[in-house]
Amino acid sequence: MNYNLFKVLTLAVMGSLLISSCKGPGNNGELLGVRLDKLKANKTPYGMVLIPGGTFIMGQSDEDITFSQVSQNRQVTIAPFYMDDTEISNSEYRQFVNWVRDSILITNFLGDDSYFIQNQGTTPTSGERHIDWNKVQSKSPWKTKDQTQRERVNSMYYQGEDRIFGKNEIDVRLLKYHYEWYDLRRAIAAKNDPSRSRSEFIMRDTILVYPDTTVWVSDFSYAQNEPMVEGYFSHPSFDEYPVVGVTWKQAQAFNTWRTRLFNNAAAKNREVERMPYQLPSEAEWEYAARAGKNGMQYPWGGPSARNARGCLMANFKPGRGNYIDDGAAYTAPVYSYWPNDFGLYNMAGNVAEWTQSSYDESAYSFVHDMNPTYAHSAKASDQNAMKRKVVRGGSWKDIGYFLQNSTRQYEYQDTAKSYIGFRSVTRYTGVTK
Repeated sequence: MNYNLFKVLTLAVMGSLLISSCKGPGNNGELLGVRLDKLKANKTPYGMVLIPGGTFIMGQSDEDITFSQVSQNRQVTIAPFYMDDTEISNSEYRQFVNWVRDSILITNFLGDDSYFIQNQGTTPTSGERHIDWNKVQSKSPWKTKDQTQRERVNSMYYQGEDRIFGKNEIDVRLLKYHYEWYDLRRAIAAKNDPSRSRSEFIMRDTILVYPDTTVWVSDFSYAQNEPMVEGYFSHPSFDEYPVVGVTWKQAQAFNTWRTRLFNNAAAKNREVERMPYQLPSEAEWEYAARAGKNGMQYPWGGPSARNARGCLMANFKPGRGNYIDDGAAYTAPVYSYWPNDFGLYNMAGNVAEWTQSSYDESAYSFVHDMNPTYAHSAKASDQNAMKRKVVRGGSWKDIGYFLQNSTRQYEYQDTAKSYIGFRSVTRYTGVTK
């Protein structure tokens, strides 16, 4: 055989082998599926614990001493989810307030385009602009030495006769957060109506974000609580205390911001986005509080609010006129007392907590037995009964009955109190590989 011909045949055979070896099953008509982008694996969110799914008896665990008859016992199942191990603290909520503060300064007052991300094809006068938060952290606009910008920064402070002793204080009336969400339930209800557009179900709201510190006085008649008004949210000694004076709607806005905060960072770091943060449903809250102890009155189990050594297990009002025996006259730091078996702190006492659920006396009788919830978005024009939201856990000013796992209370969604705070949840979606 001619050597050159042999060489050509050899190369041809090798080439055909290489080509055939590159063929995957997809080239043969096999169904492989389409996997989403390979991103970094999900992790337990910072400051949260995984609440494993399970079944429990939801409802009254003790005698109904108020004869409310609104907590019919029922067995339900809860899917796993993540939950904050503590109530949201002043320092955590202040991160939200400061983000809104800086956004308003840069967007509405400062007039410095260098604080915006300059995307290709996007100019300051066209397209949506995004703040470069890395620059905000490295070069705070509040510390500018430019005289013109200094005057613009001063526009964020109280002016003229509203100032006290000439001190620069942020005018909290300017701190408004605009956010939007998709009302999935309303959209699903109208899915068979081709005349309806998606935009009809995109809800928008603008809300003041600064906590109402005046609740420390307005909640209690003839009580000297002015020092709490002046310092509870602004003094560093209270950084790790639970935020109060926050309405249900402010808690919703906080969770919307928190979701965007993480998902924007995740996009940069090629991490998986998280499901939205939100308030827990009433059933999720009770399941997490019980921590597997069915039939027990309190999150720590047992019928007593004291341990074997006689120490109180939570921050509440143990006796008439007695607020201090538990170690705190008002609220206590968020990591105070002992956690329950899921690792959750202060599921009883300290501050009561907003839930996602709307309040209805008969809700237990008609909600589903799988992830039960009763919730709706009440408009400003709706009747007050439609604006009631379930509050759970009892607080520093409540007697022991309100600390029980099954005790239900409600407050109106646009009301702030000195004894109501919140914690957040997010969905457990498994682990990506």
